[in-house]
Amino acid sequence: MARKHILAATTGAAAALALAACTGGAGGAAAGGDGIEGEPSGEITVITQRTDLVDTVFQDYKEQFEKEYPDVTVSFESMTDYEGEIAVRMNTQDYGDVLLIPNSVTPDKLGTFFEPLGGVEELGEKYALLEEEAYEGQAYGIPITVNTQGIVYNKKVWADAGLTDWPTTPDELLDDLRAIKDKTDAVPYYTNYADGWPLSQWDGNRGAMGDPAYANEHVAYTDTPWAPGEWHHISDGLLFDIVAGGLSEEDPTTTNWEESKTLLGTGKVGTMLLGSWAITQMQQAAEDAGGSADDIGYMPFPYQVDGTFHAQVAGDYKNAINVHSEHKAAAWAWIEWFAAESGYAYDEGGLSPLVDGPTPETLAGFTDAGVELVPLDPAPPGKEAYEANVVSESEVDLYGNIYRQELVDIARGAKDGDKESFFASLNERWATARAAVG
Repeated sequence: MARKHILAATTGAAAALALAACTGGAGGAAAGGDGIEGEPSGEITVITQRTDLVDTVFQDYKEQFEKEYPDVTVSFESMTDYEGEIAVRMNTQDYGDVLLIPNSVTPDKLGTFFEPLGGVEELGEKYALLEEEAYEGQAYGIPITVNTQGIVYNKKVWADAGLTDWPTTPDELLDDLRAIKDKTDAVPYYTNYADGWPLSQWDGNRGAMGDPAYANEHVAYTDTPWAPGEWHHISDGLLFDIVAGGLSEEDPTTTNWEESKTLLGTGKVGTMLLGSWAITQMQQAAEDAGGSADDIGYMPFPYQVDGTFHAQVAGDYKNAINVHSEHKAAAWAWIEWFAAESGYAYDEGGLSPLVDGPTPETLAGFTDAGVELVPLDPAPPGKEAYEANVVSESEVDLYGNIYRQELVDIARGAKDGDKESFFASLNERWATARAAVG
């Protein structure tokens, strides 16, 4: 799952981590930000969210890695509900040697749980987007892959509806979804409401505004992120209008993420907003169901600045080292090998975590259309946790799914309210939180 921001500490899983931040953790490591020293050796456990790959592809990784590092033995542990399960584990010191930094860890708590890998400036000569999991100049994680953001769609469904061009505005997308509803048997848009986390993907397109500073130097510093013209009004407003217009599944409480991949791959669903990491999963689902991977397309969010599409670039989950690990050199060797040698990012249709890495074929359409990729500027020094603090204080899980599920419920008539009143309440909560945070 794409990882863009820090999740507000409003869920049970995040609360578990908040407890650990107060009572556990040894703080910084002996390496002191100069990298991980020592010869790689020992047994390490790598924790992953890829339950679908842990017994197949990851075993190939293990074999290749152990050939290069014969003094290291790698074992894997996978988690279906990664965020929830790892939060509980991190109340102890036993949470593997290498793991993915969960969304619930705020920047100021990174050193409590994870080993500093080195300075952002120095490591940034080799690895991309380190500032996403950094604090006070220290990097704590390396992206497993780098994603761009947009909309995955079934090209055959769109063609059957007579649609050949990408929509350039939210209204054009709504018109296209109506055409799919009128001219095909496909569900125009699938929310994946029940699993929840796919709704968080709607926050990952801030780069569509074309301004690298917009996400980290504007959103948290306005009292009205849901006012007309602001990104969250544009993005969340589009989601609301899709659902209110009857352009999504009939009963969102029955959606299923794994099933949704087959539904889109076989043309029973036309469209889903997801990070580029989803492209290869949809292609595989199409082939597994007897369809064609060529039916899967990817388009940018329907918004242009001066006639140009922009797409946000951000790191996926970050591989990190448990600060309590007894085999940190071996863990660091795995992280570096995974980024540079495994081929995971390319095979998953992602951009490389290496600064000079390859661009996957799955994004050829973006290149041909002149879509400008926008890496976001980091938060100002000393303000790395500011937006996360506003999110926590407001209890609006900006990077999560709770308030967007509420939005969907209002839009489909399952809860009282309308778009304007809901956005007004969000703005009020946000402004009150900003005043409290200072």
